[in-house]
Amino acid sequence: MGVPASHRRMAAWLGLATLPLLFVARSASGQEWQTLAVSRHPSGETELDVTVQYGAGRLEIERADQEMLYSLRLRYDPEAVQSITEYEEGRLRVGVESLRGHHGVPWKGSGELSLALGPGRPIDLTVEFGAGDADLNLGGLSISGLTVRTGASDARLDLSTANPVPMRLASFEVGAASFEAHGLGNLNAESIEVSAGVGSATLDFAGEWQRDAHVSLHMGMGSLQLLFPAGLGVRLEQGGFLASFDGEGFDQRGDVHYSPDWDTAERRITVDIQAAFGSTTADWIR
Repeated sequence: MGVPASHRRMAAWLGLATLPLLFVARSASGQEWQTLAVSRHPSGETELDVTVQYGAGRLEIERADQEMLYSLRLRYDPEAVQSITEYEEGRLRVGVESLRGHHGVPWKGSGELSLALGPGRPIDLTVEFGAGDADLNLGGLSISGLTVRTGASDARLDLSTANPVPMRLASFEVGAASFEAHGLGNLNAESIEVSAGVGSATLDFAGEWQRDAHVSLHMGMGSLQLLFPAGLGVRLEQGGFLASFDGEGFDQRGDVHYSPDWDTAERRITVDIQAAFGSTTADWIR
């Protein structure tokens, strides 16, 4: 079986520094799935712009070994989608695109994309993910910009270490499912925006806060859980229609809730919540 023309063109784009490998597997029903493995070493890049476009299946993004610019492994159904692996002058685009004339989502959880990014340079990361499970483990990376858009998916973000470069905005647009973010204090972001449709969201603000920040939360219908580390000054204001708030350990001044140490805290965040239907809970973690 010959290599498709699209993959020959891809190899030309990637150049000699990239090593693509293509594996073919046949399912029990006779349908052929392909697995593509690609890696690239740095060649003087001072920054990296990464766009991930993945419709459905399982998505993983994590830190690569120091000597790699990136490496990826993609398992997909070539009868339904075509692979995307494009790199040029510090700009990387990976994922899949539906083939013309194909309707529906054929992966049913079998498709997988694993992407590892090297930590040696600032990364502007955009993730567009449709349905399935996504794990974004960004600890150890230098993230200069972050945009995450998900559909009907279960998505988890984890920042286990502090981001060494400042970020103006981290934006999350969540559809109809669940979203968890842990270690948001490690983002080093001036602003954090979260917009969620239907489902549940858990936002853990633990981490090494290097600056004051503003957090804007828009919730449609569902539950929102906020977890704040002790010692962080928090000013929280909620508005909306038929939305409840439950938070212990806050001092209420009019319609605004303050942490007890708001006036003396070394680092402070302001949290504005707009919720339509649902509930918001705020708890303290140590």
